[in-house]
Amino acid sequence: MTGPGTTAPRQFAFTTRPYGAVDDATGEPIGLDDVDTRVGWLLDLITAAGAELVSRLWLPATFDVLAAGRDRHDRRLPVQGHAAAARLGWNPIFPDGVYVPSRVTRVVTAQVMATLRTLAYRDAAITALSARFDPATGVVAPPVGSADDVPSGFARGVQRQLVARSRRGGGAPAGRLRITEVQGPPQTSAMARLSAADRQLAQLAVTGDELVLTVKLPTCPTPAGRAQWRRVRLTAAVPAHLHGRAVSDWHLPTLVLDRRGLLWRCAATELVPEADLMDGAAAVGVDWSPSTLGAAAIAAEGPDGLSSDYLGWTYDDRGLGIKLARLQAEGQMLHRKAARLTRLAATAPPEVRARLETKIAVLNDHRTAVGVKRGKINRELAFHFARQVTDYAEAAGAQVIAVEDLTTLETRGHGRVNNNRAAQSARRQAVAALAHTATGVGVTVVSVPARGSSALCPGCDEPLARPGGYHDAWCPRCRVGGNRDHMAGVNLAKRALLGRNKATRRRGQLSAVRVAEHAPVRRCRDKHGPTPSRPRHRRVRRSLPTTTRRLGVNSKQHVPASQASVWDTVKPIPPHGDAGSRDTRTSLSPATSVADSMKST
Repeated sequence: MTGPGTTAPRQFAFTTRPYGAVDDATGEPIGLDDVDTRVGWLLDLITAAGAELVSRLWLPATFDVLAAGRDRHDRRLPVQGHAAAARLGWNPIFPDGVYVPSRVTRVVTAQVMATLRTLAYRDAAITALSARFDPATGVVAPPVGSADDVPSGFARGVQRQLVARSRRGGGAPAGRLRITEVQGPPQTSAMARLSAADRQLAQLAVTGDELVLTVKLPTCPTPAGRAQWRRVRLTAAVPAHLHGRAVSDWHLPTLVLDRRGLLWRCAATELVPEADLMDGAAAVGVDWSPSTLGAAAIAAEGPDGLSSDYLGWTYDDRGLGIKLARLQAEGQMLHRKAARLTRLAATAPPEVRARLETKIAVLNDHRTAVGVKRGKINRELAFHFARQVTDYAEAAGAQVIAVEDLTTLETRGHGRVNNNRAAQSARRQAVAALAHTATGVGVTVVSVPARGSSALCPGCDEPLARPGGYHDAWCPRCRVGGNRDHMAGVNLAKRALLGRNKATRRRGQLSAVRVAEHAPVRRCRDKHGPTPSRPRHRRVRRSLPTTTRRLGVNSKQHVPASQASVWDTVKPIPPHGDAGSRDTRTSLSPATSVADSMKST
């Protein structure tokens, strides 16, 4: 049942860190460094057992069983990974003399089964693509039926693998290949998914604004019995942005170790307003742009059909896009340099090879640091973009946000550098952040076809002209035009409104409109969308001084105004020492205090 005021459960993820630990039996406090060491022993046991199990199951028969979804008695496999592994007899092997609780075995098998089930799709795709691969030309023939069709980007990646294998084999015809013949077993991540266990291994309680996790941890690297597994009670704070949220259930976290120590990757279930795709008569279309992360425009449905003011909104990434491009170029440069040194080290003398390997290790560490920094910026950019678009949709009264289908969206025709830069943009992360943020206010996010959204007119569905260059669009027939990204946003919003009756949704995915329908969108001068905020810069020139005159200095001289900057807006300047914003600038010492100090000396 849906309607105004109804709610629906949804899961979300967050991270936190413990700030206190005590022994559950004695109540004695334990240092966080000791907790990190004991968690590291647990992760070592899980990682070693998982790697051994994956290498033992890296066979075509394993993926045949997972593709069929049936056990040896023709029974359907359970959804839970540890239950399916137990039925199939896929159990990890631990070193001799090491005691590991059965619940830890559950964690290992659940993580391994999740990895193998994900790779089962890749195994089927490699089999289909290798059958159509020609080693002489290095080309994969088009699919015969829809069953063998895979995304083009995925197909190109598999094609590169097949070409590399063909070169190593001398160009001999390969025929049908399996994933086990093309690549080796994947590496297992050092983490412990406690959600696969029960209360015998871990339990979570919430008291006020604190999360209390009680978990069994080993007291030595190789525990020999149950006595060397003791319960530890960890306490962490609930993040401030979750205070006051209607959280109905808190789930067991995933434990990982990073450079700062133990990190909890938690999940929770909360109640959010029920969103109905059929409600509402306005939609916001979000177009991914090569120059910025995205732009939006609004289309509304009324008695006279579809209408739009063709005035969109462009996201301002606050300069983070330029920083990401610089970090991307730096990471690629480090990768090329490390690859070149690796080739040189292969034929170098032993003493030279040792020095080169040291340099390669340093380059790899720097490249990893660049990747971590890019990941943090991408996350910040994605959620900031999601909040801006959600606020724009709320102000416009829209109940639907239409985004381009990323599976059919490829960047071409902009040059090698720009294509690569746009391809590595965090669009999928931005879609996930947008879906999360919009669902919290009752707005539905739906994916629509991307083809032709920037090239066709929303009114007559004819190709648009480019009188002002790439970023300009104009339709001489409908007499409408503007920024090409805003025109694309109108097209995307139109497709969402026309195809919402035929939208489909798969578990864990967004609602999708598969067919792009057309209806004329007339230009309307009515007020449908919000007026975008345009912060005005402070006027520095020809302005009166706002500070007192210096004492003991020529009366005609005043304290000079601060230097003009793009960060100087009408918004109040954050206080000194505020590290919560990237836009914070440290203020210079006032000239009056400097003059007074000089006078006192």
